[in-house]
Amino acid sequence: MQFLPLLFLMGSPEDSNAGIINLVFLGAIFLVFYFFIIRPQSKRQKEIKEKVEEMKKGDKLVTSSGIIGILNSIDDDSVLVEVDSGVKIRMLKSAITDVNPNKQDK
Repeated sequence: MQFLPLLFLMGSPEDSNAGIINLVFLGAIFLVFYFFIIRPQSKRQKEIKEKVEEMKKGDKLVTSSGIIGILNSIDDDSVLVEVDSGVKIRMLKSAITDVNPNKQDK
């Protein structure tokens, strides 16, 4: 318990640069979050959106639930995906997380 009072005694109240230093530190933290977390995630979402808009019949899809299949047909907001021979699933375009064009299962 003796450590806590020492923390309060370390800073001097007449130091006028302390507020500016704190603001600079908070700004630096925001920049780190932006460049390492926010910006890469928004770029990834933009790439996925472009891939979903450009997909065509025969492309291999991966969904957010982990289903892998081959695109059979495209509607306005949904797609028909063949997950096995003769087994087709209709799902929303928003569930697609990756599109690999022209990659077929063997």
